Amino acid sequence: MAGNLTRDEARERARLLKVESYEVALDLTEGDERFESVTTVRFSSTQPGSATFIDLHGAHVRKVTFNGDDLDVSTYDAEKGRFPLPSLAESNELRVDADCVYMRSGEGLHRFVDPVDQKIYLHSQFETADAHRMYACFDQPDLKATFQLTVLAPADWEVVSNAAATSVERLPEQVGKHGAVPAAKRWLFPATAVMSTYITALVAGPYHKVTSEHDGIPLGIYCRASLAEHLDADNILEVTRQGFDFFHEVFGVRYPFGKYDQLFVPEFNAGAMENAGCVTFLEDYVFRSRVTDAVVERRAETILHEMAHMWFGDLVTMRWWDDLWLNESFATYMSVLAQAEATRWGKGAWTTFANVEKSWAYRQDQLPSTHPIAADIPDMQAVEVNFDGITYAKGASVLKQLVAYVGLDNFLAGVRDYFGEHAWGNTELKDLLGALERTSGRDLSSWSKEWLETSWVNTLRPSFTVADGRFETFEVLQEAPADYPTLRSHRVAIGLYSLADGVLTRTKRVELDVVGAKTSVAELVGEEQPDLVLVNDDDLTYAKIRLDERSLRTLVDGGIAAFTESLPRALCWSAAWDMTRDGEMSTRDYVKLVISGIGTVKDITVLQTVLRQARMAVQQYADPAWRAEGLSLLAAELRSLLATAAPGSDPQLAFLQAFAPTATSDADLAILSGILDGSAVPEGLTVDADLRWTLIQALVVGGKLSGADIDAELARDATATGERSAALCRAAIPTAEGKAAAWAAIVGGKLANHIARTTVNGFQDPHHPELLAPYREKYFAEIGRIYREWTFDQAQTFTVGCFPALLIEPETVRAAEDYLAKEQPPQALRRMILEGADGVSRALRNRAKDAS
Repeated sequence: MAGNLTRDEARERARLLKVESYEVALDLTEGDERFESVTTVRFSSTQPGSATFIDLHGAHVRKVTFNGDDLDVSTYDAEKGRFPLPSLAESNELRVDADCVYMRSGEGLHRFVDPVDQKIYLHSQFETADAHRMYACFDQPDLKATFQLTVLAPADWEVVSNAAATSVERLPEQVGKHGAVPAAKRWLFPATAVMSTYITALVAGPYHKVTSEHDGIPLGIYCRASLAEHLDADNILEVTRQGFDFFHEVFGVRYPFGKYDQLFVPEFNAGAMENAGCVTFLEDYVFRSRVTDAVVERRAETILHEMAHMWFGDLVTMRWWDDLWLNESFATYMSVLAQAEATRWGKGAWTTFANVEKSWAYRQDQLPSTHPIAADIPDMQAVEVNFDGITYAKGASVLKQLVAYVGLDNFLAGVRDYFGEHAWGNTELKDLLGALERTSGRDLSSWSKEWLETSWVNTLRPSFTVADGRFETFEVLQEAPADYPTLRSHRVAIGLYSLADGVLTRTKRVELDVVGAKTSVAELVGEEQPDLVLVNDDDLTYAKIRLDERSLRTLVDGGIAAFTESLPRALCWSAAWDMTRDGEMSTRDYVKLVISGIGTVKDITVLQTVLRQARMAVQQYADPAWRAEGLSLLAAELRSLLATAAPGSDPQLAFLQAFAPTATSDADLAILSGILDGSAVPEGLTVDADLRWTLIQALVVGGKLSGADIDAELARDATATGERSAALCRAAIPTAEGKAAAWAAIVGGKLANHIARTTVNGFQDPHHPELLAPYREKYFAEIGRIYREWTFDQAQTFTVGCFPALLIEPETVRAAEDYLAKEQPPQALRRMILEGADGVSRALRNRAKDAS
């Protein structure tokens, strides 16, 4: 994100201006560092004679012509990214001739050189406000305009933007102002429909492409040439077609942007980006090695999420970033609905949602930085840290509850009316709620206040008395902490499950509204007490649930393995994990639960999620005196499951991927060595490039491999992924010298984003926290400089990734508190440090619980 536009500035600029069109001409043949960007923008003003500014960051400005007059280029502030525009006319034309900078941070126009073949690839990433790193613009979502793009690029490149090119002209080799220019092509793109700057896009380079068509929509799939053999375009196109059919039916509006290209681009900062008709994806979604179906399912959800944005976000756009949650929550909810209704994952998509998205939301909502779903966003720095579990997952969970409240048909009818009324415009929350009120007949004002304008998550707990084996009373208790006292209205189902013949089956279900601190459930009085009581069965509401003593004992003693349905099992896993995080269940009991039930989990996403949580619990939440035993227990169970897993199955791969980072004994490390060198590979297992790196990392951390082994593997896998994996392994070398080298590389600020992130991940190795002790003081000594001098994405990677989270000591919390009190850092930085300190405080509490 370039600059820091405030909401007040954006409102004033939107009051003054109506932007009509942009014409942008880019020359990408000028060299490795900069490119020529010439922008002509036409706009009108409601207040002639007033002044404003246009955004352009980090550029060398050669000439600016405004309504026929040349402006003084010395007034340009490259650091703030602003060029002042004095004395607006009623109708204005501005031309800005500049050289802009290629980025390596994933922001603006990012440039990447493929280590395999030295070919150059570019892609843009403009959300939230980085379009003005590539061209001069009024970079805010409510100043929509048309965009006409002309691009001069090397002759062997593909160039992709929001619209399909109308002409591609090959130019002869010539001599330019920077010397000889090789043969090039000029790509001319037509003017787009009106759109916001942040969803404009440019992707360029010698990309491999696969084309197709569906329902009259041209489809394109792109990836780097060196990854072409791994591109499973058929699967991507299948999900794409299913998504279009579903959204066309439920939205009632045809896809509005003509063609639809999906591009897997290198060193992408996020999962994907909803550029209109030109969606960019994290390149990891091109699977060069075998992955479990959980990863394929996640890619499908991402594809459908970005497709939903074509309507909600691109066709109809938030006015300002206060409503970012609407963009992301809506797309998340609709993507899971589409998966459940239109793809092979079916209703299992909601199981994944309960176990992945909701877990993320609950974790985020209990941090000191929690905020309402409808957050207050005063400036661009504030929005950058709000791409979080509340904006995406809590918002989607609350939308799911809203759908249960108004009815799915009414919800979708309201959405269709909303699109019809506001197409190509900008909206606020009240516009969507108004449409839903009209179609459902419900007043949503109190719902909005309860769910969108308050923070934290409620806890629902069953409370009952039993006489002669039957419920004499039954109530649902709702809890909220003193700092966030809101007790909400919840629509919940309560399921009673009984264990018979090794099967845990639901014998009774009641659905009701839970309101206030205590809600009586008359329908359950007189029912026989079952083996397990599940509040929020079917996952209707957003709340943490608690298990009574008998229910928890049923699960820990093996009942978690006896469910016949995936969703109640996932909800019980989630409840147990929440109880462990909140210190109501000891880590060793949680590990016992995992060991008793993990072998029967059929849902691969739930399986991998639970295994990750179990490992984290042992490494961070266990009593240090029990930690080694806990790791040994987990490793032993995973070793056994790996030995008996079906050859070539997803569980086989998942068990090995989980076993590797828990293996600490010589015997376990020897197993990994045997798989790596080929002497003891389990039947059906393919030891491919990515799995080799997983094994090497574990053996490096275990002290069995060295830097020379890492170098040898990189020579074997001289790819971008290989470079990242090697960086991770080098940073994980368990020596003081290895950590010092990794730290120097990180704080030097010269690493590309993806290399920086993997280096940080390797540096923060949980097996050897003692090696990180010197870096607590160094972190707080560096953080202020880094936050000031680096781009936001780079600074966030360091701030979050290098926080001394594995030094689980009171001194870490005190160091954070002292820094915040003394330095009074910007709000976004303060938030990230508070979150880090809160994680350490939680781990300290949980260790005390486990020790007791």
